[in-house]
Parts: sequence; C-alpha cells; structure tokens
Amino acid sequence: MIFDAGTTTVSTSGTEVQISNTTNRVRWIQAKALAANSGLTYFGVSDVSTTNGYELSAGNTIEINFGELGGSVPISSFYVDAASNGDKVCWVVILDG
Repeated sequence: MIFDAGTTTVSTSGTEVQISNTTNRVRWIQAKALAANSGLTYFGVSDVSTTNGYELSAGNTIEINFGELGGSVPISSFYVDAASNGDKVCWVVILDG
C-alpha cells in the first residue's frame, strides 16, 4: 500500500476540480476543508458543485474506507468545489500498490 497526500485549490467557485488525475486506486481517503477557508467546500465525484456534494465547513473532514468494504476506487473519481474562490481541501489517501 502507498500513502499519498495533497491539497486541492478551487480557484473559481462553482468549478469542480479533480484532486488527482492518476489512475491509482484508493483504499482509504480523508478530505478536510482548510481552517482558513472563507466558505463551504464540497466533496464528491465529477458532478460535484456548490449545490451538490458532501458539504464541509472550514476544518471539517470526511473519511471513507473502501478497503473495509472490500474494494477500491480510482483517485481520479474525486472532485471538490467551493463556495468561495481560492478555498482549499487537503486530502490523504492509502492507495493500492
């Protein structure tokens, strides 16, 4: 298994941003809206938007353990959006490998 981490910036509110374009498969992921964010961020798949996705206030996290469920998904499946320009989501993953 491989550990990876990063930060994804949403430069323009209302525009979904892919967290990684690699084909590596995720067994476990945790995403966190940075404490310094000025608005809500949204975590989801390619249709995430400021009205559709898992809502994260500044400092909030989401954790999903696909390995516990017996599987994995491509890291390229995950996107973020934000209500405010320049807000960020940091993430950490355990990948197959």
